[in-house]
Amino acid sequence: MEFPPRVNVLGVGISVLNLESAVATLAAAVAGRHRGYVCVTGVHGVMESQSDAALRQIHNRSLLTTPDGMPMVWLGRLAGHRSMSRVYGPELMEHVFEWSRHSGATHYFFGGNTGVADELRARVESRYPGIRIVGTHTPPFRPLNPQEETDLIQEVERLKPDFFWVGLSTPKQERFMSAYGPRLAATVLLGVGAAFDFHAGRVRQAPRWIQRSGFEWLYRLCAEPRRLWKRYLTNNPRFALHLLGQALGFRKYSIDA
Repeated sequence: MEFPPRVNVLGVGISVLNLESAVATLAAAVAGRHRGYVCVTGVHGVMESQSDAALRQIHNRSLLTTPDGMPMVWLGRLAGHRSMSRVYGPELMEHVFEWSRHSGATHYFFGGNTGVADELRARVESRYPGIRIVGTHTPPFRPLNPQEETDLIQEVERLKPDFFWVGLSTPKQERFMSAYGPRLAATVLLGVGAAFDFHAGRVRQAPRWIQRSGFEWLYRLCAEPRRLWKRYLTNNPRFALHLLGQALGFRKYSIDA
């Protein structure tokens, strides 16, 4: 199977994608039973990877690491990839759901607060008639214990979903996919974070024009200041400084897979 090239963003390989090519790649992975995981990554994920070599390797060993955030897109276009556009977790879900209505591919939802995965299932089944959602699971706010691991592995072995959607936070969901991907009988795991809350109707998304402007972070910061202030007001300036250091030649970054 052929995968898209990657753009080196501070040592994290961001896949050169748009929504259409992302869905086509995932469709090919499911058809060929090419197992792996997908990281949906923006500034937050890239900056978490600067101080965590293991997390950086998780991003770089993925099936895809999508440009979730306009800075990733802008850097890709500066590198000459004019067709590159944002592959945002909630939109990727919508496009895959629509495709799977006709392909028959199956889905499993793992993550979210209590009740979110079931609410998400109900809303998605209503919006996409004919879609096949074979299971949901809300994990505890701690590592799975041995019995919980066994139960999850056995359930997924029975259901064998094509898409296993993980609605945790970064970097928790990336570490989960890397650790459990080889043990779960699912073809593709996708870490989409807050997309569960958006599509379940628990959190309101930014308008599309804000999403495409590069200022969605500000909209989300205003909506959830207590949870997100540290992420955005620390990571965004650090990201800009790291890029400046790379541009001036003070630091060099390689994609370490």
